Amino acid sequence: MQNGLRWLFLTLAVGCVGMPNAWAREHQKVRFATYNIQELSREKLDQVDAMSRGTHPQLCKAAEIVQRMQPEVLLINEIDYDFDTKGQNAKLFRDRYLAVSQNGQKPLAFTEIVFEPVNTGVPSGQDFNNNGKTDDPEDAFGFGKYPGQYGMALYSIHPVQKNKIHTFRNLLWKDVPGNLLPDGANGRPQWYAPAQVAVFRLSSKSHWDVPITVKSRTIHFLCSHPTPPVFDGAEDRNGRRNHDEIRLWADYLSGGDRAQYIKDDSGKPSSLPATESFIVMGDLNAEPLRGDLVEGKRPIDLLLKHARVADPKPQSEGAEEANGPAIAGYKAFRSHNFGRLDYVLPSKDLAVAGTGVFWPKKGTAERALIDPPNEASDHRLVWLDVLLSP
Repeated sequence: MQNGLRWLFLTLAVGCVGMPNAWAREHQKVRFATYNIQELSREKLDQVDAMSRGTHPQLCKAAEIVQRMQPEVLLINEIDYDFDTKGQNAKLFRDRYLAVSQNGQKPLAFTEIVFEPVNTGVPSGQDFNNNGKTDDPEDAFGFGKYPGQYGMALYSIHPVQKNKIHTFRNLLWKDVPGNLLPDGANGRPQWYAPAQVAVFRLSSKSHWDVPITVKSRTIHFLCSHPTPPVFDGAEDRNGRRNHDEIRLWADYLSGGDRAQYIKDDSGKPSSLPATESFIVMGDLNAEPLRGDLVEGKRPIDLLLKHARVADPKPQSEGAEEANGPAIAGYKAFRSHNFGRLDYVLPSKDLAVAGTGVFWPKKGTAERALIDPPNEASDHRLVWLDVLLSP
């Protein structure tokens, strides 16, 4: 309430004393966005012309959408992390697509990239799906047909505080107090054997805390892409993992006893102090109305109802008219045909200036970017504008 009253006072003060220009100079709008670009693989990235400009039709459309939105910090989900060339794919997408004008749009000049290893496709040596083999995509530390599939890349025009990045790729699921592991303990379903539990990592891709200096202010970008809560059985192993992956951020924000188990990949205990600003972003694969219930709860509520998190509820006209669940007052908030899966959630101390989902209406010129053939993705870009002062 105090933040809301302060915001109202500032707004009225500007109007009363006639200083909108001075106030605007001190409070600058900054845009952040998240975008799951479906299966952004090296094979697609390597389709280029004689000038080494990207020519893959899907990626050209996706890059045009990003250029139309002009975010200053951008998270991409489903870009392959290339272990063999030490993370060159993120640079290739920037240089071959984002930095090249698409259909007359202004190129993006991202100077900073955070591109870290992920668990997807990395062999575990275990039979996690219990089918007698250990080399299925489901047997990797995170579902993937090869190491690095479905990775994440964070782009920024603002300086990244690289020596303060925390990653949580190696945190074990069993180390989460009160976890929902289907290991047969405490009345939970029995699926994973003790040897599997001993090595099972919580994060299906990774979890990153990336502090970025934006307009002389530090904002922590909390990036992740939890596993979809489907493709399993009655034991709900994927739904349970999705819940606890989202819970990691909720506990990280809560701090104190709730966060005592959280150690980053260097072994350092970690949580986010209550004084720090943040943005939770990514394809969280968690739906607030239609999503699967995990032990009677919807996992995304851990964030949407968190005391430190604001929900700006982005929407679009295109989602309202598209095919999908017929729930009154709901369709406009989707970022995927199934529902709302992609999030850019700010801390409550950040002043939201606007938000939305790039889902153009039928009949508009931009609609071709998300429609067949070669549609940009099965997800939609979600953006958030905040006002910052130095």
